[in-house]
Amino acid sequence: MQRDSVHGAISPARLGANLGLRWRDILLGSKSRPPLGAHVVSRRHGYLHHGIYVGEGKVVHYGGLARGLRRRPVEEISLTVFAAGRPLWMRCGPSAYFDREEVIRRARSRVGENCYRLLTNNCEHFCEWCLRGEPRSYQIERMFWLPQRVLRMLRNHVRELAKQTCVSWLIN
Repeated sequence: MQRDSVHGAISPARLGANLGLRWRDILLGSKSRPPLGAHVVSRRHGYLHHGIYVGEGKVVHYGGLARGLRRRPVEEISLTVFAAGRPLWMRCGPSAYFDREEVIRRARSRVGENCYRLLTNNCEHFCEWCLRGEPRSYQIERMFWLPQRVLRMLRNHVRELAKQTCVSWLIN
């Protein structure tokens, strides 16, 4: 695994199901630096904050609501500020479609953009776009998964009741 300048060991993640992290995410030690172009994650109250590591201790992220209720643009900040005193994880998901230099170029190309939208253009959408060319937020998808599932089950149940009612009506 390639790293820039100062680095330390990367320890395996010890994940609890309630953290919202994935089993293959890697917990970075306090002196560790992720590889260039890595997708980094820091847990916040009720969500995960995402960014792209661009080297020299810097992360590009969608500031969004990360530091309060005021909307913030895409910005390049220190790894320490990004982590906000919390453990830092490296997301190990599907392979990036772009090499690390292109991931970093894509991230930096949006610095200054101020179009944050929680449901459609958040920090995870930003990272997925940088890595795979498709803006996507798995956190948002998970948030809507259960209500959609419940509505689908209710709709199917109503259809079955309607069929039974029609059949009994036809028989009588």
